[in-house]
Amino acid sequence: MYRTGRAVKNILPLTPLVKTERYSSWLVRNSLSPSLLGSVAATATSLRKFSATPPPPTDPAVNESYLSGTSGAYVEEMYEAWAYDPKSVHASWDAYFRGGAYQAPPSLGSSTRPNEVSLASMLPGLMGSEGRAVAGGGQASSAVIDAHLAVQGTIRSYQVRGHLAAQIDPLGLNNMDREQARKMIIRSVTVDEKDLDTVFQLPKTTFIGGQEKSLTLREIINRLENVYCRSIGAEYLHINNLDQINWIRQRLETPGALEIDHTEKRLLLARITRAIGFESFLAKKWTAEKRFGLEGVEMLIPCMKQVIDKSTEYGVECVVMGMPHRGRLNVLANVCRKPLEQILTQFHGLEAADEGSGDVKYHLGTYIERLNRATNKNIRLSVVANPSHLEAVNPIVEGKVRAEQFYRGDTEGKKAMSLLLHGDAAFAGQGVVYETMGMSELPDYTTKGTIHIVANNQIGFTTDPRYSRSSPYCTDVGRVVNAPIFHVNADDPEAVMLVANIAAEWRATWHRDVVIDLVGYRKFGHNEIDEPMFTQPIMYSIIKKHPNVLDIYSKKLIGEGVATQEEVQAVVDKYDKICEEAYRKASEETQIFNKHWIDSPWSGFFEGKDPLKVKDTGVHEETLTHIGRRFSQGPPNAPDFKIHRAMERILKARNDMVDNRQLDWAMGEAFAFGSLLKEGTHVRLSGQDVERGTFSHRHHVLHHQTEDKSTFKPLANLYPDQAPYSVCNSSLSEYGVLGFELGYSMTNPNALVLWEGQFGDFANTAQCIIDQFIASGQSKWVRQSGLVMLLPHGMEGMGPEHSSARPERFLQMSSDDPEYFPPEQEEFAIQQLININMIVANCSNPANYFHLLRRQTALPFRKPLIVMTPKSLLRHPECRSSFDDLQPGTEFKRMILDSGSAASNPASVKKVLFCTGKVYYDLIKERRDKGLDEQIAIHTVEQICPFPFDMMKQVADQYCNAKLCWVQEEHKNMGAWSYVQPRTQTAVGGYHRLLQYIGRDTAPSPATGSKAAHKKELAAFLDKAMAL
Repeated sequence: MYRTGRAVKNILPLTPLVKTERYSSWLVRNSLSPSLLGSVAATATSLRKFSATPPPPTDPAVNESYLSGTSGAYVEEMYEAWAYDPKSVHASWDAYFRGGAYQAPPSLGSSTRPNEVSLASMLPGLMGSEGRAVAGGGQASSAVIDAHLAVQGTIRSYQVRGHLAAQIDPLGLNNMDREQARKMIIRSVTVDEKDLDTVFQLPKTTFIGGQEKSLTLREIINRLENVYCRSIGAEYLHINNLDQINWIRQRLETPGALEIDHTEKRLLLARITRAIGFESFLAKKWTAEKRFGLEGVEMLIPCMKQVIDKSTEYGVECVVMGMPHRGRLNVLANVCRKPLEQILTQFHGLEAADEGSGDVKYHLGTYIERLNRATNKNIRLSVVANPSHLEAVNPIVEGKVRAEQFYRGDTEGKKAMSLLLHGDAAFAGQGVVYETMGMSELPDYTTKGTIHIVANNQIGFTTDPRYSRSSPYCTDVGRVVNAPIFHVNADDPEAVMLVANIAAEWRATWHRDVVIDLVGYRKFGHNEIDEPMFTQPIMYSIIKKHPNVLDIYSKKLIGEGVATQEEVQAVVDKYDKICEEAYRKASEETQIFNKHWIDSPWSGFFEGKDPLKVKDTGVHEETLTHIGRRFSQGPPNAPDFKIHRAMERILKARNDMVDNRQLDWAMGEAFAFGSLLKEGTHVRLSGQDVERGTFSHRHHVLHHQTEDKSTFKPLANLYPDQAPYSVCNSSLSEYGVLGFELGYSMTNPNALVLWEGQFGDFANTAQCIIDQFIASGQSKWVRQSGLVMLLPHGMEGMGPEHSSARPERFLQMSSDDPEYFPPEQEEFAIQQLININMIVANCSNPANYFHLLRRQTALPFRKPLIVMTPKSLLRHPECRSSFDDLQPGTEFKRMILDSGSAASNPASVKKVLFCTGKVYYDLIKERRDKGLDEQIAIHTVEQICPFPFDMMKQVADQYCNAKLCWVQEEHKNMGAWSYVQPRTQTAVGGYHRLLQYIGRDTAPSPATGSKAAHKKELAAFLDKAMAL
């Protein structure tokens, strides 16, 4: 019976027995004659007496051993009754057993317990010791039980481990032979040769029988091998939903699942021909040009097209795609159907006739709206532009899709879908893959399922898989989110089509991620001029002799009589003719246009706007008062909504500010958000802990103190017809979430999208998004974004990691020339914004922050905005503004100039201090304490980039006798100094009047970890600032 025990252990369900049939019931139902079944049913009627049982026992009683517990027998009686018929016991018992807290004792033999119907008593006079029918009573043969368990164990073994033996490697380097595979799979049970021709009733855990209810064991194994050990390796039993598991089983195992008709085969052949023909054409015309072709995994194109076709059938109207460079041109040509001549002109090295510096051809994106010929429905296809940084585009695609769904009202994800393509090495190696998949089920970030397709070359750049990952497959990250994973041989086109159909239907049905691992090879090196034999000689000696998928599949169809050799050649010649005609047209072009490659066009946004005019950012006082009052209250008409006592004090303080016509930082932000919402502008704030705010200042979500999940968002309930407000606590990810919000901001310009770092320096884990997309995206891809980054910044003795948001890094990436003073004209400020790549600001008061946020949507274009936000200033008594500073006609101030005693007599001022951010309050306090208000003028630079050349010149001319100094709290090699210094010299007209530095000395660390050292450094540079 050891084998029986092992088999039972291997086939026990992983989830509570909610929908699982008891084995003894299955065995009796499938083995007994109708007359015997009647006697069994009669025996079981006595169990009905428990229908009015009391509730389940208390924990101490339940936890007693079934061997010695005083109440254990009673619990077992209830369990046996429930297992036979859940309705026969009290509802409380039903709920208890379904919860999985109880585990039944093992019993296959006879029993003296009055409530238990043993297997032996169910089979009176049925079996003898050798498994033959006997006349008298007796126990069931262990051989019979073993045989039935072996069938179940065998089926489950193939479902669990069949993928390990699947013939998914087209090169044959990693495939098992049949006998080795069978031994590896059927290792938990013993299958004897004499049993192979025995007919067994098929359990409900498989669909291999189709309409047949029983099969011989030999046929069962053959069918399982055909499903799980041929060209498809399916991983899905890690999923914890039984309905989903059975859904996949049915689509994989049903006989005939792989069969397609002749029309579908001919269409598939045509698509393969185009995929291969495109690469062959490029190789013929540009033999030494990098193009990162698809040779070896050309089935990616038919696979994508099938996924899109099926998804369109299920109602999808918009597909946003992200992918690496390999195969991008082929996807643009044959999936998106971008005009071939536009693609081919990229090989001619022509200059662009419009704005932007451009990018290499295999990084470009596109946007196409066309008719899907297969479904006769319109479809919008977008391929998002991306850099060489693999997988970096993933969260951007997800954010873009989330926004598409939001603006379409597509709450179930039926209209907009994400399709992500990956390389095998990158999918396993890049952490942003996990960060992105980790958002897949979060309420504020889910896109209701992404279809992932891995173009598996079985190699990195030059690195073998055994050196590039620790997991068996490159796709194992998908198991984390319960995504089914289908490994498929790219040389078997019909298997690829089945997997594509299943993936599309899975996403449409369950709205969860799914992974297709398209296992092929890479015909050439990392690029077409690379030599792979240096590092993979064995693999590439095989690849050189390996026929391409078109040769393999056309030979198959010719053999089946579906097509002739002449018909196959005609399809090849037809596409080659199309490519030649496109090549001719491309040769006639003299310039290219970057705008042809925009992946996120904003239809109608730029038309009819004066590019030099900014809408008023001021707001009427009655609007401010209304927002302030609603922001100071809990939910209306809900007296039972219990608010935290400390929160009640905060709400009262907000109300008092409205009474006094004042605002602090949090109120200024709320006024900006609320007024935009009133005007119909969607606002989305995302990041770690943004609902409350890292420093407990925001509190945009009020929580009921005695009811879970009962919340109220004041800013989402200001006006009945306002725009939606989304405030979203994110996962603990910067790279992924910042990329997500960037993608969200790209979809629609008429929204304010903000990402806040928990601390400003945490943005450096998202540096790839900042460098490759935010700072350079418009220049490379003519793609604008109004994304706002809020980065808490300030040297406050909190140590190296919670002080600096690294403003120097953003300023270093700015595109304004430090030695060029733009022409002084009325539109000086707006013209600077047009020309800059991103805006960097450090506001010193709430009113300016209010105007800065509102200006983001008032501009006739979009630019990323980086804001160094305060920490201690959130509650600083002097960091307040008046309602007067928010009225219509007021605006954002690029610099706030000294308006005190020094300004009334500038000629007598001996020292002018320029600064930005929190240090301004340290300086004015020090000046006041030392009585230097008339001798020292202090001005704050609110918008650091683009640099206010005109205002700096104005100040320098006004204070003509004063020494000019820049004061910062950051170390000299950090902060704004290296950016401000050369630009100030340009503003004053040269180096005859030098800008002096005052602040901390250079250092490798952003801040000291010692509070005492921090105070000492602060006192030292403040003394220097006040020295005359």
